[in-house]
Amino acid sequence: MKVIIVEDEKLAAERLQTLLSEYDASIEVIACLESIEETVQYLKKSAHPDVLLLDIHLSDGHSFEIFKQVSYNKPVIFTTAYDQYALEAFKMFSIDYILKPVTGEALATAINKLKSVSVTFSAIDFTTMLPELRGQRYKKRFLGKVGQRLFFINTMDICFFQADNKIVYLVDKEGNRYVVEHTMDSLEEQLDPQQFFRLNRSFIVSIDAIQQVKPYYNSRLKLSVKCVTNQEDMVVSRDRVADFKQWADA
Repeated sequence: MKVIIVEDEKLAAERLQTLLSEYDASIEVIACLESIEETVQYLKKSAHPDVLLLDIHLSDGHSFEIFKQVSYNKPVIFTTAYDQYALEAFKMFSIDYILKPVTGEALATAINKLKSVSVTFSAIDFTTMLPELRGQRYKKRFLGKVGQRLFFINTMDICFFQADNKIVYLVDKEGNRYVVEHTMDSLEEQLDPQQFFRLNRSFIVSIDAIQQVKPYYNSRLKLSVKCVTNQEDMVVSRDRVADFKQWADA
């Protein structure tokens, strides 16, 4: 069996190679790739493997972009730290969807599935897995910085996140403000979408922090939030209003 590993974290890639070797020493890892661009170029020029072991969140984007740029019809085993891509993975030739950290048992189960399917295999429906996956891998705490001091903040104590001039701040329910080493896009992936909502480019807010919602000009909504007094920018962008109402009424 020939395998390609696509993983942008060196230690994670090395661990996958070790687990594959422990499962079956005859498995040949023909390439270890780190990005969408590198994978696309490889698949365009080289023979495709028996299975692609593919991390979803890569340094240059989500790996689903690979399949928009290259024709690929071989099995895929997805690995990721997040569960919310399961439905997207279902659209591919998916054998399994493994949450990180990948264990030898989980990888063995996935390869056994690969061996058991027919040549014209069909994708696995991961919708049946979502109840078990959802809510178990979201971040439980963050490391915040004030000056040179570091603090642990439990996710349940967070009021909102704010992006300001390329710096992302975490504000807790007591109004304390910390710098965090995350982008707003990565925060969306790591936070429970039932608890947090992205209002616009600058704010992600916890539902527990919202006191009041008022109509605002240009068909937008303005929020009053418990932990701050200055609310001038706490506005739901117009294109997110419908999603916000659906989220708030869930």
